[in-house]
Amino acid sequence: MLDRETRHTLEMSSSPEDGDEAWLTSYLDVLTLLITLFVLLLALTPPGEGEASDSAFMRAFSAVSSLPLATLATGIQPRHSGVRPQLSGLDIPGVSVSQGREGVTLRIDDSLLFASGQAVLTAQGRGVVESLIEVLASFDGQISVEGHTDSIPISTARFPSNWELSSARAIAVVRHLERQGFNISRMRAVGYADTQPMETNATSEGRAANRRVELLLRQQVEGE
Repeated sequence: MLDRETRHTLEMSSSPEDGDEAWLTSYLDVLTLLITLFVLLLALTPPGEGEASDSAFMRAFSAVSSLPLATLATGIQPRHSGVRPQLSGLDIPGVSVSQGREGVTLRIDDSLLFASGQAVLTAQGRGVVESLIEVLASFDGQISVEGHTDSIPISTARFPSNWELSSARAIAVVRHLERQGFNISRMRAVGYADTQPMETNATSEGRAANRRVELLLRQQVEGE
């Protein structure tokens, strides 16, 4: 027979590494705090209301225990922008979807839309923009079309700098949507030149990633 201290030592030596269970410790800490709060509220319940309070406590505890860890840690319910369900199935080559603080971003590879140094949509580019119309029409917030370039300077009669080029490309997308009958009253065109790179401009791959047009879909906030 092993004494208690020996059994305890063996159990400790066979337990998983602490790092593997770190998330569980945080989860249990949050649950412990919430349970303590509910117990305290139950203790403060006036006499005669115990049964109803017990029921309410159990319902609240069940709801809390079923929440995701991220929700418990932040105290904020995860929410979508209102168009995310429609975008979850979006499958257009060269178009990526991401969720950010300001809303949902549809990112289009610049090479799909324009020839180098140009701001006239290619046939392929027109097709890509038109494929987004149904999704954009289902969205009731503000839409910002934003042009981005790499850091290589441009200096032509039409585009003295990347500011003019990025702005003209954003405008070209908006104008094409308008020609297709899309209501552009909720849209704006913005040129950022090379001021918001996604990758380093030191490599050809990075510069290619930085040359892009983004459609930022901002959900309308009540009171605005």
